[in-house]
Amino acid sequence: MLGFDPPPSFPDFTDCATGSAENDYIWLAVVHMGGRVRAESHIMPAFADVLTDAEIDRVVQYLHSLCAEPHWPRGNLNFPRAFITEKAFPENEVIYTMNSTPKEPGTVENRIDYEHRIGKRAQYEFGIPLVVQQQDPSGSWSCGLGDVNAAVKYAFFDSNKSGTIASAGAEVTMPTGKETKGIGEGVAIYEAFGMFDQALPRDGFIEIHAGFERPSDHDALPNSWYWRTAVGKTFKQNRWGRTWTPMVEIVTVKDLTDGAAAQWDLVPQMQISLSAFQHVLMDVGWQVPVNERDTRGSTLHVYILWDWFDGPLFSMWRAH
Repeated sequence: MLGFDPPPSFPDFTDCATGSAENDYIWLAVVHMGGRVRAESHIMPAFADVLTDAEIDRVVQYLHSLCAEPHWPRGNLNFPRAFITEKAFPENEVIYTMNSTPKEPGTVENRIDYEHRIGKRAQYEFGIPLVVQQQDPSGSWSCGLGDVNAAVKYAFFDSNKSGTIASAGAEVTMPTGKETKGIGEGVAIYEAFGMFDQALPRDGFIEIHAGFERPSDHDALPNSWYWRTAVGKTFKQNRWGRTWTPMVEIVTVKDLTDGAAAQWDLVPQMQISLSAFQHVLMDVGWQVPVNERDTRGSTLHVYILWDWFDGPLFSMWRAH
């Protein structure tokens, strides 16, 4: 094993929460190109002309070995986030999302989701939507708080070797919306779900997210189940630069009532890294109904994601 004293640009890998949070790609880039490639300290020099790729990989794996607690899921299992399909990896993130359905009656939802990791494998989150909705084709609009949700999840299995991670969790959506104006469902909804993510060759991945929803009042809403799948692949600009991740989601929802047909949607999208450290990401996508198009319109999705555990929102944006 190479002897190696971690320079200032590296996290403290003995702090397992920090050392396990990042994809190896981040630190391989720093060793190859120096700290500046990730907007870190210039004190960290580039080693690409001194060490081979295999030796640099050994350096990063050695740093990971400094974590004395092996039960933290590795950051390599932290795959890109899709719009609707939840990923299994527990995260520390803030996500602003705008969802716009132009088909009358039009709707624009702006929401903030806050996610916070608990220990090695768990996470809690809160989602707060603000909805602007057209009341009728004449152009009357209303605005108000939508239905707020809270959720927890736990990663019960992970394998860095096979590129696999699986989680399960529960969620409650509270009827905080203005039901009189058609904002929100008007009842509490309880949800149980599971997630399975798998790495594919050449930076590809697949994420599967399935769950069951039970409302507090069956006269208002029926029970339902859903199945969501996201498939994508990450491309890296000039090997260590900006990442581009095209994805497509297949989304299925079915009410558990007699004669109810499942609704199918496709959501093609593109995620782009905005900051040099890649802790701020943007995703743009378009949700297209596959069936029942006469009653369901397409939806534009845009999000800005900030991984706040990695660093401040307005720092580490440009390589220098």
